[in-house]
Amino acid sequence: MKQALCRRVAIVVLAFVPAALADLNETTILQADTTLNLDTGAIASSGGDILWNGSAIAPQGSAKASSLGNVGASGFGFLPLTYLAPLAAAAKSAPIAANLLVPGDVFVVLTNRGHTAKVLVIANSGGLISLRFTTFGVSAAPGVPAIAETLNSFSRIQPGLPNYGIAPSSLFVVVGSGLADPGDPAPQPGGLPSLPLTLNGASITVVVNGVTVYPALYSASPRQLAAVLPAATPAGTGALTVTYQGATSAPAPIQIVPSAPGIDAYNRSGVAADAATGDPITYTNSGSPGQTIVLRATGLGADPDETDTNPHSVDTPLQIYIGGVLAVILFQGTSPDPGVNQISLTIPDSVPPGCWVPVAAVTGDVISNVVTLPINPGGGACIDVQSGLTGDQVLGSGPVLRTGLVSLIHTNSPGRSGSRNITSSANAAFIKYTGLYAPTNSVSPGGCILNDLTPVPFPGLTGLDVGVITLAGPAGLSVTLRSQAGIKGAFFATLAAGAIPSSGGRFTFKGSGGADVGPFTATVEFSNPLLTWTNPSAAATVDKTQGLLVTWTGGNPGAYVAITGTSTSTGLGLVAGYTCLAPVEAGQFTVPSYILLGLPAGNGGTLLQNNIYSSLARPVWISAWRSETPLSPWPLLTDDLQFKEGLGENERVALAFRTAIPSRENGPPCRPRGMPQATTVACWQRWLQERSALGRGIRKAPRRRP
Repeated sequence: MKQALCRRVAIVVLAFVPAALADLNETTILQADTTLNLDTGAIASSGGDILWNGSAIAPQGSAKASSLGNVGASGFGFLPLTYLAPLAAAAKSAPIAANLLVPGDVFVVLTNRGHTAKVLVIANSGGLISLRFTTFGVSAAPGVPAIAETLNSFSRIQPGLPNYGIAPSSLFVVVGSGLADPGDPAPQPGGLPSLPLTLNGASITVVVNGVTVYPALYSASPRQLAAVLPAATPAGTGALTVTYQGATSAPAPIQIVPSAPGIDAYNRSGVAADAATGDPITYTNSGSPGQTIVLRATGLGADPDETDTNPHSVDTPLQIYIGGVLAVILFQGTSPDPGVNQISLTIPDSVPPGCWVPVAAVTGDVISNVVTLPINPGGGACIDVQSGLTGDQVLGSGPVLRTGLVSLIHTNSPGRSGSRNITSSANAAFIKYTGLYAPTNSVSPGGCILNDLTPVPFPGLTGLDVGVITLAGPAGLSVTLRSQAGIKGAFFATLAAGAIPSSGGRFTFKGSGGADVGPFTATVEFSNPLLTWTNPSAAATVDKTQGLLVTWTGGNPGAYVAITGTSTSTGLGLVAGYTCLAPVEAGQFTVPSYILLGLPAGNGGTLLQNNIYSSLARPVWISAWRSETPLSPWPLLTDDLQFKEGLGENERVALAFRTAIPSRENGPPCRPRGMPQATTVACWQRWLQERSALGRGIRKAPRRRP
């Protein structure tokens, strides 16, 4: 299967508690000649707000509707009420035609009760239409369960992606509202014979190809049910309903597949243990090449002996890749916990070490979520070979961290009629953080991950007074950065054409010092030649069964090249992406075909970036990017400097580097994931979400100052 690529871009199930649903969010299936009440989610033969007649959607009563076109699933999630309300008010009572009801199409509805609803078409065939809708300012009707989505409990892969599906004998969750009694979710111990079919007033029914099954429940709360899908469930698209205290939800679609593995993770690190001792693999107790470990997973496939609580094998073709190396599987099968698989394997001797070594499970042409494991020869704390960060520091904490970033950005992108669009700018941001969180989408050299695009909340922050910031560079470059939009600690300057030459050179930022930050100087010299992507045409059309070979020349010796990509599915508009990391000296890297299996067919983008490290007057971290996108967020650390540069598919160059800031706070320095240059947190988070940015943070251990 080929796809065009262009530029567009839990642990234990009982522990997961989704965010409160401020509005009515539901996914449902409509048969021909049925109506849907968008204020309650109720389906009937008459009334409601919209009628599906098998080919068109017609507003009912005083309701009105208007098509927004093929916005796609990703765009659907970012349509706010402030944008939709005027469109709903101007909507008409005319039906929405069949040609505007294909997967990915979105329409807005003004309901009979005067509420605004947005509706996404998920599927439309055979007289059935699957819809996902959000009605703003409406809560689910008391006592009536509403289903938002059904997911593999461990992978959380979204419906519509090529590796989505619920396998028989697997652990899955139903997310929604009004699903069960409030209070204790009543987690259930024991095997399947002892798991109840009704818990906290809730039960689940699944119908696929005329076969009806009743999943046993692990736990039940108003917003989530956790259950085991019976082994007898046939493959195919079916309907799932939740019954709570006698009231049954609208049917929601569920896709049953023979196998769809999900690997359990905590803080995005895989849940694994030493096979002999049972000790968990952690950042301070790394796995070691040659060690036998046990992974916790679900979704290997139907277990005919599912009532047998003794571990036994499940015969499913399975491959496990660790750091891109195929591992030897010693056992794959059930665990004493229903729906949970255990996979015993040996870490290959050739696996490169690191704190974020990727682990992926593949069954047939389906890839799991990709988790990471810390691996270090001999065990102990892992070491990130790029930054020097150790496992003791990965999840370190501290009350306050003062951090800063200075950056150079140079873009060289194709314009109209063969022209080039070239811009250069300098930015800076100096911030005090309160509160920390772990890195996301980190990967150790030699491996690849499927990116987790779930938004990560930023910690509390306050701008810092740093005084005046100047930049000097080749050919007499000299500029003073001005305050950006009046934001304390944020600076910006537009640079003249040619300020950043293709041959690199030396650039120096100087800060005069202010009330919060002392004087600083940050100087870095870029190599000549810079990294050059030598086969960008290889990414024009990608065969997912063959992998993607990228080649390059130049770049700083001892540095690393990150290869990232995205694909947006045709129609439904879902986005998925990957990140790989390789040494500059390699000159080439092949994105494995099993990683590409996680990307939907459609349009996307590929980019290369060069991460460079250097030492200056103070401990410094420098990274250079060859990228087609604006700068992505990275952690900001005391005693760090970062530099980015490079050309991507559209030959955009991004240069950035970060400075050290003398800390004047009590308490140990710490390592949050932080803000990009001269941008407000909220703005940058929105940009990251909307563009599905694939940039990843690189961390270096900060040093305590005297």
